[in-house]
Amino acid sequence: MWRLNAVRHKAGRQGSDLEEFKFKRREHEKELRRARKDSQLVSKRLLLNDDEEEDGTMDTLASDQVVELFNIVRHGRDLVKKEADLRALRKALRSPSAHLILIKQPNSIAILVTNLCGPNPQCRLEAARCLHELSHSPHSEVDSLRLRQATPYLITFLSGQSPKFTELCLYTLGNMCPDSENVRDMLLAQGIIPALNNCIQIHRTNLAVVEAVGFTLSQLISANYVTERIIPAVLASGLIPRLLSVLTPDSQFGLGPVIECAWCLHYLACSNVDNGALVAQGTLLHCTSLLVTLGVAVAKGSIEEGIELLIWPLLRCVGNLLLSGPLGALQPQLNDSRLLAALCAFPQAFLQTHPALARESVWVLNNLTAAADSSVFCSALFYLNLVPALIQLLPFSHGINIMVLRVLGNIAHQGREYCLHLAQAGLLPALCATLKMADTEVVTFSLEVLGQLMASDPQLAEEFVKQSGLPVLEAIQYSNQETIRLRATHLLEHHLLPHCPVDTSASQ
Repeated sequence: MWRLNAVRHKAGRQGSDLEEFKFKRREHEKELRRARKDSQLVSKRLLLNDDEEEDGTMDTLASDQVVELFNIVRHGRDLVKKEADLRALRKALRSPSAHLILIKQPNSIAILVTNLCGPNPQCRLEAARCLHELSHSPHSEVDSLRLRQATPYLITFLSGQSPKFTELCLYTLGNMCPDSENVRDMLLAQGIIPALNNCIQIHRTNLAVVEAVGFTLSQLISANYVTERIIPAVLASGLIPRLLSVLTPDSQFGLGPVIECAWCLHYLACSNVDNGALVAQGTLLHCTSLLVTLGVAVAKGSIEEGIELLIWPLLRCVGNLLLSGPLGALQPQLNDSRLLAALCAFPQAFLQTHPALARESVWVLNNLTAAADSSVFCSALFYLNLVPALIQLLPFSHGINIMVLRVLGNIAHQGREYCLHLAQAGLLPALCATLKMADTEVVTFSLEVLGQLMASDPQLAEEFVKQSGLPVLEAIQYSNQETIRLRATHLLEHHLLPHCPVDTSASQ
């Protein structure tokens, strides 16, 4: 399980300190999201506090010192002193070794919960911070079931007015979500989904809290086994319009809230529970609109640091939603042709730095062009002169060329006129090159596209011969892959050889 070292609070800084603080926070968040993107793992977050940022690293306390601290908290009566004692305990818990020591003390969690619900606001905050430290524990013994006494109160506090305290409760709950199905069921029964909906409504102008809501929800819905209970509850909760309203990057705060909400939408879409409901609430429209905006910026060379971490979940969400019904029914939310331009701009911009993102972009393009009623999108690719840019991607591996060949095959499937336009765009010499590649899957798809072109018009077979394609196919006949040999032989016998000039010099 990936655990991020820290995500710092968003408030409480001035001037250059604030800018440095924002930069460090975004660097941490970028690593977290990259881990989630690359490995599809759950992620836990740890909020640092102002005093910890000033103190730096904390010294590890001995076992008896941790026990003594806890006993002081347990028996303390003076609220002013108890606040200091709880703060000292929370700092001690910054060391993971102290987690195991604390949970072995009788009623340790109950004592923290008592202070969490006490009359002193500062004591409540410090008790919540102690629970937050435990929720981030790397030890399996400190699982969320041990903290279940606190969850009803943490959920109730989400409707509070203190953004800082609410954010702390959200990240604590979010850390607990991935631990087990039982924990998710418990949180669901305690009303976490309506609480999240209410929370994002109350704090809709506080982007730090909105980001925390997105994180907690994504942790709640990201596991494979949540679909039967949790996803329908989320879809019916009214959360979707609130998530969609966040899909506007904030120049001052950064991309954090937008990225978290985009991941939530991705997890909902890939669950395939009721993608029709997502589409009906405008999810496809909002995600494609944001992709268009990002595509325009990327095409102009305006690539913000970490922007790929937002593009990634948006692409996955759109790609999955395109499979939710007939493409014709979705076209009202896909009526901006600049989406196609964006899907071609992303591979060009991120081909070297993030090749997998380039593949994802072409995957969405494949879903747009694969449907039975996709001719309008195939035509738009020619109208916008985007096909040459796709052909230029054929030399690149990482699955990019395979996905491009799928798109080109989808276009060729539309008929003779489309095949002729593909040839005019330079596809035949490009296929001569891909047929020589060592990747058998690339060769297989290349043969399939070539077969579609030749079957559509004999002139294209003649043109392929002029491009010196005949020796390439003859060489493929010796492949150790039977499927490839058979396809190459079929193309030679039925399409190429009839158009090859007969050499009569030997008989003369």
